[in-house]
Amino acid sequence: MKQRGLAPYLFLAPYLVVLLVFTLYPLANAAVLAFQQTNGPATRAFVGFDNFRFIFSDPTFYQALKNTTIFAACSVLVQLPLSMGLALLLNEGKGRARALLRLVLFSPNLVGQIFVGVLFSVLFTARYGLVNRFLQALFGWGLEKQWLQDPALVMPAIIIAALWLYVGFNMIYFLAALQSVDKTLEEAARVDGATRLQVFWNVTLPSMRHVVVFVVVTSLIGSYQLFELPLALLSSSNGRGPDNAGLTVITYLYDVGFVTGDLGLGSAVGWVSAIIIFTLSLLQIRFSGLAEE
Repeated sequence: MKQRGLAPYLFLAPYLVVLLVFTLYPLANAAVLAFQQTNGPATRAFVGFDNFRFIFSDPTFYQALKNTTIFAACSVLVQLPLSMGLALLLNEGKGRARALLRLVLFSPNLVGQIFVGVLFSVLFTARYGLVNRFLQALFGWGLEKQWLQDPALVMPAIIIAALWLYVGFNMIYFLAALQSVDKTLEEAARVDGATRLQVFWNVTLPSMRHVVVFVVVTSLIGSYQLFELPLALLSSSNGRGPDNAGLTVITYLYDVGFVTGDLGLGSAVGWVSAIIIFTLSLLQIRFSGLAEE
């Protein structure tokens, strides 16, 4: 009987050990480290809230936060509507063509941010890049543009690369949600004289609201964790770009924590980033709850 009572704990023990070693201990260590100054991993000195004072008085941090917020806003306001539009188009189609298009649109996400960053660093090459030639042929503008050397064009370049990478990924979520919507509700709305836009806004979108909230929240979290894409795209400046135009919060964390060697300051930046992400996620969930009510 006693052995039977111990059995659940024995089964839970591997999970609890992994949780303790790889989650709880690193979190506790990062929380302590945020209040210390380090010169490499071995030397530590307690500095209280000085790391956080430095962060909130550093103009470079605010530039990184501004860039990341612009990217996050474009992820929600540009990327997700495009994903929804593609999902609506594919939802109307049938047969093998839909399956093939779904694979083609999703496939860029399979290669990862580093590959996409290297690829688009070539596509944005002045005069010879495919993006520049396409814009020149379409609008008569852009052939000589230095996308990755012009501070005004660096963030648009990162956003374009991210669109190619993630639009198809989020489209899969929306497509799955659209296919689960009750078709009888949509048919009833059409019988009552509702237009396609009214059916989508009043019937389809509310029916998939939970998926929409999930995608918005995960997009925000991913946007504030952006690191590999600008690092590969702007490799000549270690992800910063001219005048820090491509610097993100996580790239700033990497610079202060690993380039300068102050892991305590890097840990403090990580906690600030985590608090921002947590706050935005809570606000989004709260607003979606109010809208539902």
